[in-house]
Amino acid sequence: MLAIAVPLLAVPSPAQAGTQAAPGFHVTDGRLLDANGEDFVLRGVNHAHAWYPSRTPQALKDIKAQGANSVRVVLATGDRWTRTEAADVAAIVTECKRNRLVCVLEAHDTTGYGEQAGAVSLARAVDYWLSVKDVLQGQEKYVVVNLGNEPYGNSGYATWASDTQNAIVRMRDAGFDHTLMVDAPNWGQDWTFTMRDNAGKVFAADPDRNTVFSIHMYGVFDTAAEVNDYLNRFISQRLPIVVGEFANDHSDGNPDEDAIMAAAQRLGIGYLGWSWSGNGGGVEYLDMATDFDVSRLTAWGRRIFDGPDGIERTAREASVFGPGPGDGSTGGDCAVTYRLSDWGNWFNADVTIRNTGTTTVKGWRLDFAFPGEQKLNQAWNARATQQGSQVRAADEAWTETIPAGGTVSFGFNGSSAGTNGVPAAFTLNGGNCTLS
Repeated sequence: MLAIAVPLLAVPSPAQAGTQAAPGFHVTDGRLLDANGEDFVLRGVNHAHAWYPSRTPQALKDIKAQGANSVRVVLATGDRWTRTEAADVAAIVTECKRNRLVCVLEAHDTTGYGEQAGAVSLARAVDYWLSVKDVLQGQEKYVVVNLGNEPYGNSGYATWASDTQNAIVRMRDAGFDHTLMVDAPNWGQDWTFTMRDNAGKVFAADPDRNTVFSIHMYGVFDTAAEVNDYLNRFISQRLPIVVGEFANDHSDGNPDEDAIMAAAQRLGIGYLGWSWSGNGGGVEYLDMATDFDVSRLTAWGRRIFDGPDGIERTAREASVFGPGPGDGSTGGDCAVTYRLSDWGNWFNADVTIRNTGTTTVKGWRLDFAFPGEQKLNQAWNARATQQGSQVRAADEAWTETIPAGGTVSFGFNGSSAGTNGVPAAFTLNGGNCTLS
């Protein structure tokens, strides 16, 4: 996307395929499973690394703080935009793992091939993946390889199926064992149903039966009927599908983001919204955070993270990252002390988080609800935002680590009307904490 882009068939049953052992993510009976065999549903957003590489470490940290379990990262092959070198790819994967995010890596230079000047073929994208293979091997538990973004525009897409099959076979012959993700043509929106009607044979062409299909939902998907019909056709044939991009508005029509998120939740399929920040050329409204500032979420950002069927409520970490804070059955590996100083119509709160577990927490978010008419004003040693009564505090660079048995503290002030009080419950990175 950004300013550069506008934005299943009868075959030998794929439901019986994909059950062989895999070193990482794998598809079984139409579902994406992680390396532990646990069902995994992508709930994340896109980040434009190729154009904003220096923003990536903080962006991934902020995306995680908003509750995401995954991030789709824009890479460049060097054909249209500055090449994302192997060392950069390795660093991105490290940052994803540090933030307990599944990394979906995509080659963006294919965007609109056949219609967009300068766009390259899927074959050229495979050349790129082969060139960075050394840093991706061994990362199959954490990385999904998205072969090429929106690999055809609205011209030349008739060869999508054969070109995609050839790309998959080349990747497997080269030794890639990762789950592969393939985008639809027609700028990702498949209004010609080319991917929908050929997905079965493309899946069968993968000797590992480890391919996931990605639809991008913008103006073509402006009604719930269209959203549900498209997704249900994959589900009914037990073919894995995700919504790899979508938004709450677009120049080619107003997508029905509520229907997209509701359908994804009902069907148990993944979604990755476009995009964290940095959109330009008239599509700045696609930003979730203004100027990469997590404290300045846009309406779209608040919708996808905190709204119905949103990321904060529906995301679950991949089990390959192991237990996180609060994953225990007795209330979680954290305790919170909330010291309130109330002066009538304004107040201070000093908050201490204790890590009661046995492993270090690196990167955290603390969620709670004000019990009355409190309004957050200013925070220190944390970045805090409020929506309604809900408050989320996330670490600063100097407070991101909570050693096993250790603590971090932050504070904030605000105004209040009526009776003030201590929040009844706290969650750290999604796990319940005790109140001490």
